[in-house]
Formats: sequence, C-alpha cells, structure tokens
Amino acid sequence: MDFDACRIEAEKLRRELTEHSYRYHVLDDPVIDDQTYDMLLRQLIDIETRFPELVTKDSPTRRIGAPPLTAFDTASHSVPMLSLDNAFNDQEILDFHARCLKTSGAHALAYTAEPKLDGLAVELTYENGVLVLATTRGDGYTGEVITDNIRTIRSVPLGLMDNKTPVPDFIEVRGEVIIRHKDFEMLNQHRLDKGEPVFANPRNAAAGSLRQLDSKITAQRPLTLFVYGVGVVHGLSFSTQAQMLESLSDLGFPVNPLIKKSISIRQVLENFKHLETLRPELAYDIDGMVIKVDDILIQQALGQKIKSPRWAIAYKFAAMEKTSKILDITVQVGRTGTLTPVAELVPVNIGGVTVSRATLHNADEIERKDIRIGDTALITRAGDVIPKVVKIVPGARTGEERVFVMPGTCPVCGSRVRRLDGEAAVKCINAGCSAQIKERIRHFVSKKAFDMDGLGKKLVEQLVDEKLVHCFADLFHLDRDTLAGLERMGSKSADNIIAAIEQSKTVSFPRFIFALGIDHTGEHAARLLARKFADLESLMAADTQTISAIHGMGETTAGAVTGFFSIEENIKNVKGLLDAGVSITNDLYGDADEKDNAVSGKTIVLTGSFDAMTRDQAKAKLMALGAQVPGSVSKKTDIVIAGAQAGSKLAKARDLGITVWDEARLLELILPGVKK
Repeated sequence: MDFDACRIEAEKLRRELTEHSYRYHVLDDPVIDDQTYDMLLRQLIDIETRFPELVTKDSPTRRIGAPPLTAFDTASHSVPMLSLDNAFNDQEILDFHARCLKTSGAHALAYTAEPKLDGLAVELTYENGVLVLATTRGDGYTGEVITDNIRTIRSVPLGLMDNKTPVPDFIEVRGEVIIRHKDFEMLNQHRLDKGEPVFANPRNAAAGSLRQLDSKITAQRPLTLFVYGVGVVHGLSFSTQAQMLESLSDLGFPVNPLIKKSISIRQVLENFKHLETLRPELAYDIDGMVIKVDDILIQQALGQKIKSPRWAIAYKFAAMEKTSKILDITVQVGRTGTLTPVAELVPVNIGGVTVSRATLHNADEIERKDIRIGDTALITRAGDVIPKVVKIVPGARTGEERVFVMPGTCPVCGSRVRRLDGEAAVKCINAGCSAQIKERIRHFVSKKAFDMDGLGKKLVEQLVDEKLVHCFADLFHLDRDTLAGLERMGSKSADNIIAAIEQSKTVSFPRFIFALGIDHTGEHAARLLARKFADLESLMAADTQTISAIHGMGETTAGAVTGFFSIEENIKNVKGLLDAGVSITNDLYGDADEKDNAVSGKTIVLTGSFDAMTRDQAKAKLMALGAQVPGSVSKKTDIVIAGAQAGSKLAKARDLGITVWDEARLLELILPGVKK
C-alpha cells in the first residue's frame, strides 16, 4: 500500500480497535476474540512502523510502552484529591445524613453508593478528547506523572468517544487502577516460574506496576481501571453525581456496574449489606462503600474540611481479623515524647500482609480491654492498614499471663514521664531524649520536609547514637570525613549525603514549617500558615487568635503553633538552622504555578454557578494559588468572581466598588491556555 492507502487503513484500524476496547472494557459485550484484536493491532503497528508520521497521540499502539524514565516528574492537581471520612456502622451513616440535611437545609437527599475499590487512585487529563497527562493521587495536592504507564492499560481510553455526551474541551477524570483476583494469581504464578518474589496483594501489585520507570514492564501487568469522579471540566456540566457517571460512560470510561444511583438513605444502608454479601464473590478487592450526595449544587453548599469533603463518606467493611499470641508488650517513644505500648505478636497473615506488631495506643486502652502479656488476641488491620488488637480471647487464658504496667520512666533515656490532665498519653518530658531526637530528625529529613536523600532510619539512629547530631542544625555541620568513618559508610556514600544536605539548604516556607514537627501541623496546615504570614518572624510573633482566624485552621493547631514558638529551646533550634545557612523561599512547595499569580494573598468570593467546574473546585484551586476564599462579601474582599445567576453577593460587590471577574477570567487563571 502507498502512503495514502496506509493513512486511510490506519484511521480505520484505530477506530475499530478503540470501538472493540470500549465494547470489552465498558460495555462488557465483546464481538471479537482476543486473537482477532491482537491481529488488528499488529496490522496497525506494521503501518505505523513503516510510516511513523501516521502515529497519533490516541493510537492504540501507544499502549505498548515507551522508553524507560530515569525518575518521575510531578504535577499539581487542579483540585485536591481529598481523602474521605470513614464510618463503621449504620448509625454513623445516619449521623452523616443528618449533618448533610441540616447544613444544606434540604428536606430530603438522594445519594450514589459505589464499591470502594482497593487499588491506586489516579487522575487522567484530556484536552480536546485526547489523553495528555496522568498522575497518581500522591499527597492529594501533587502526584507523580505516570502518563506512559497509564497509556498501557487497555481500559483507559486514549481518545474520548462522542456518543450521547459531547467531548469536552478539557476534563480531569479520577478513578482507581486495580488488578482482578484471577489476573493477580496468574501474575504471581508467572513471577514464581521466573524465580521472582511474589506480590503480597493485588493493591501492592497495582501500585508497584504503575510506578515502574519502564512502561514496557507496566504494559505486561494486568491492570484495569474504574472511574468515579472528575476534577476540573470545561465544556461539559452535570447537575448530579449520577449524570456525571453516565456522561463518563458515554465518553468511553469504564464505570463500575455495581454503583447505585439516586437512592435514598434507607436504600444506601440496604445496598451496603448487599455489597458485603457480594464481597467474597467479586472479581476484585473492595473494602467498603463510598456514599456521595447526588445533587452537585448541594455538594457545593456542603463544602469540605481540610482533608475531606462534607458531602461524601466511606462506609468501611468490618476489617479482616485473625487471632495471634501476644509475646510481649514493648514501649515506643515518638518525636513529641509520647510513650506508645506495642504488642509483639506471633506473626500472622491478615489480608495478604504479615503482621508481627500491633499498636495498643495507651495504658487506658490496655486496661479497658484487659490485655495481658501472653494473651491470645483478635488482631485486625484498622481500615485494612494499621494493625490493632480488637480484644483478647478469655477462654484461651492459662493463668500464666502477665499484667502490663506502663513504665514510670522513659525506656530510652530513663527520665521521668508524666501524664497531662485530661490526656490519655504518657510523655517523656526530656526533650533531649535520644528516641525523640531520632524521630524528630527522621521527620525533618523526610521527603515532604527537607528531603535529604540518603538519610534513612538506620543512619539517623547512628548519627544520634554517636552524638554527632543533637538538633536539626547539626545536620548542616556534618563533614565528609566524619560520615565516611561511620559503620557501613563509604566515601562515595558520604559524598552523596553531604551533597544532599547542601542541596536541601534552600527550602520553601511550607516545607520549613512542616519540618519543625509542630503538633497537629501537617502539610496542609503548613501551607495555610505560609500563605498567611510574609516570613518566619511574622509567624513566630503571631498569637493564637490570629492563627485560628485563618480559614481552614482550627484552634488546636493554632494553640500548638504558638505554644511551639513560646519555648526557648525551639527558638534556639530555628535560629541554629538560619545560622547554618538555611534559606527559606516563598515558593509553595516549589510549585512555580502556585506563586507570582494574580490572586496570591487576595480575598476572593465566589458567587453564582459555573459551567466548567463546581464552586468547591474553583475554591480549592484559588486556595492552592494562595488566595483566601470566604463565603461572604465585605470591605476586605478584593475580587468577586460571578458565575451564572449571581445574586446578592454580586450586587453588594458593585455597591462597594469591588473588582468583579466572570468565569472566563477565572478559567484563564486556573487553566492557562484553555479558553471558555
């Protein structure tokens, strides 16, 4: 065939292959067998090999894999991928329903209920119907770019289908990548045959497969996708969660067939019980059910908390449980000095993970459950993740069990411990305790803080034990010869660590705050503080009232921050870092798109409805760009962004002479280059 004939044939093959993938993965109604599909794909590969200029971005041949990467890039999510609050019984779901009714003012609410898939959350970005970017959830704000790996998954549409729903100009689609049970078993058997270690469970296998630097390896893994939500959308709107899911299916995305749409709270509870009975028979792992308010306008009215939306909740299944013997109870000391008792167990496999230790939380919990050394206990993984002791088995006692007594002194440094009024935690009051220092240093050098590559747990412990590091600043005074002289440390490793420490000296303000390890102050709170205060001195001088007034900041965190900076030793440690040459930048975790913009530091009010996104989504992105977004207009308001059917807020803005933007101006800011 000549070039023109090959071009026509390639277009025909791409259409056919895309249609067959859609029928197989979305409609579950294939009309050809796998061998025929592979034959058609081979024909397309032959044509594109002969004429590389015929390869398109959405060609099915892009699924085969790309050249290996040396490292993953990262990308920010336009709208944060928040986690969900958990519920564990019907009453907690009814309480959630009551809160939604009260806050929204609605008389009745409909919900969608979907299986909570146990895989890896991803976000897929399409421009003009073509996949251009794929990222992991990451920390909810920034994820790793895995576009080449996602393209290898056959259930992922490389180009959107124009069925009943028009293809939007821009859409961010969220979903879960999983591996089905039968595919997981075949994958592990294949690895055994090759003498390779097997995966512990399907979730680990899915996560490991998506994080391969060589996408050709990912292409060999049996991954599949189900989608459940969107981020920013331009050129398409939905009024309900159910309508959104139907539109995604029309566009060619696989939507889980077990999702129940537009149901009452009573039907939600009934569906949970039904899903629980189906769980053992399903082809893939689920660990609960996600419940979402169906009406998107009501979702916007309900809003969100720092880490989770108020309009959705995860109803978790009872965790898988096994019995094991408690061989001993040891005590760990955390970076804030809290003593945590830990049960040392006879190893037991729970849900594909070997568990040999389980937290006992505190002495009150041990007493309440009457847990003794030598007991046989029921062990679970809370949320199918964290091992914990549910209860002991009284009938298994022999009389040789021993009562555990919380130590009166720190098991590491020997200093006395104390229990603050109203708290269950017992704390070592010696800030110089080596256990606390080790945990504080480990937190300080971690990836989300100063990110000192090479300073792992064992090296940190060695540095503290050798009395080379007592505080954060000591890290910056380490020299090559000292490091090279440590056990299991060579000259090259020492050079790499010194380079990593030197490179970390320039750090963003949010990372600096997070690295200090202030109680109740995680990454998001650190960002809020960095946006509010111009510099470190302003933050250190702030009072509790000023900090608690920050939108999204609670009184507990505010008290912890001011309390931290009221301690002379902490002030000394901060000054030591600056004296050591640490330079603090104003970057928001180094993200260039989140600084030097038109809204950083501004107070912005949203009113009316928008076509391209929900108000919550717009609010989240504006906050990520450094704006404050309260719910009402005042003299302090800098900008009002008015969508369709804007009401009293717009009128008040005009009365006060406040700058008013329309949705097009908003989109230019949030999605540069994408026009409304």
